[in-house]
Amino acid sequence: MPSRDVSSLLPLFALAGWTALILLLIAFRRIGAGLAGRVRPADFRYGESAGVPPDVCLPNRNYMNLLELPVLFYVVGLIAFVTGQTSPPQLALAWAYVVLRVVHSLIHLSYNNVYHRLAAFALSNFVLLALWVTVFMGLGG
Repeated sequence: MPSRDVSSLLPLFALAGWTALILLLIAFRRIGAGLAGRVRPADFRYGESAGVPPDVCLPNRNYMNLLELPVLFYVVGLIAFVTGQTSPPQLALAWAYVVLRVVHSLIHLSYNNVYHRLAAFALSNFVLLALWVTVFMGLGG
């Protein structure tokens, strides 16, 4: 049975932690907007209505981004862990993916330049693809 280095799970925990922070930001923004009278509970009855200001909607959209494609990151990370694949290149790719997703979020939630955000998103996808390829190649061993 391959040895399992728990350090390979740290990037997964880091991205999950970042996702949890964005979830807290959603609550903070929604509650703040509610207390300021900028939104009403009915604005969220079926998700987010057109009456929800963009600065309140944005964290929720970012949170959804962190629950979409990163699912494949969690899967490949668990495959790598279970099969004992913890090579330095794989670990570097995993951390690069996390950093790029955080950068994507920070761009999205701050100045929101679409081209910068796209660059971070596209790079993160290439890194994720490279991670999948290295893990797949490691299975043939």
